[in-house]
Amino acid sequence: MPKLKFERDRLCEACQKGKQTKSYFKQLNVVSTSRPLKLLHMDLFGPSRAMSLGGNYYGLVVVDDYSSFTWTLFIATKDEVYHAFKRFAKVIQNEKNCGISTIKSDHGREFQNEKFGKVCNKLESSTTFQHQGLHNRME
Repeated sequence: MPKLKFERDRLCEACQKGKQTKSYFKQLNVVSTSRPLKLLHMDLFGPSRAMSLGGNYYGLVVVDDYSSFTWTLFIATKDEVYHAFKRFAKVIQNEKNCGISTIKSDHGREFQNEKFGKVCNKLESSTTFQHQGLHNRME
């Protein structure tokens, strides 16, 4: 029998690639928007294993396409996305002095419910708002 050498606590390259669910997207060096808040990308992560200092297990991540600026809003449960985004939208639109035009998300249930729809309808009256879902959701 051939002698095999095993290293402890190390993942081999083949195993690592086998566990990878999707390859990375190619980075674009072109900004597709012309102003801040024209396009926001949103996703919810959690529950995390560790509780945050504020007692939260979930995080809502919002990325501005124009500046690549990222906000992370920590929340205790998924159903708080509505309240967190409502507060965030009001503050950020006043701060930047312009309206949110488009939101992209991954068709998560946290964004496709009656409460979140109400926030979107309120934004529609003051800005041109469109909620787009990504069709290739990463599982």
